[in-house]
Amino acid sequence: MIRKLDNTELQTIFDIVNDAAEVYRGKIPFDCWREPYMSKEEIAKEIRTGIQFYCYTEKNVIVAVMGIQLIGGITLIRHAYTLTSHQRKGIGEKLLKHLINIAQTQRILVGTWETSTWAINFYQKHHFLLLSREETKGLLKKYWDIPELQVETSVVLEQKRCSK
Repeated sequence: MIRKLDNTELQTIFDIVNDAAEVYRGKIPFDCWREPYMSKEEIAKEIRTGIQFYCYTEKNVIVAVMGIQLIGGITLIRHAYTLTSHQRKGIGEKLLKHLINIAQTQRILVGTWETSTWAINFYQKHHFLLLSREETKGLLKKYWDIPELQVETSVVLEQKRCSK
C-alpha cells in the first residue's frame, strides 16, 4: 500500500533513509558521507521546503520512502530509499510510478550521485533521460540546496510527460 507520510513520522523516514544509504558508503566523495547520512533535522528541513514524503507498506510496516516536491513549475523526485532487506522487489518502481502519476507538471527531475549507476539505470528504465553535465549543474544549482562538491559529483535525469 502507498500512502502519504505524516510529517510527524520523521523517525521512520530517518530509519529507512539511513539503512538504504549504506550503499553509498565508499562510493560517493568522502567529504559527502556523514553519520548518519541524513539527520532528523535535515529531513524536517526538507519537509519545511515542501517535500511531501510517501511510503510503501508491507503488512503494515513501512519499507520504503520517496519524496515529491513542486518547485518553480517542475516536479522533483527526492530521497528515494527502500530498506536494504526489501530492495530489488519492485517497491521503488511502485512508489515512483505513484509519484509520477500525482505530479502536477509535465517536467519531472531527479538527481542522484553519478557513481550510483544502479539508481541511474533504475530511472532510465522508467523513461528518465540523463542530462548533460552543463544542464545538470544548472538544474542542481537552481532547484537543489546542496554543496558544490555534490553538484560536481551528481547527475540529473528528466522525464517529460505529455499534457494530461
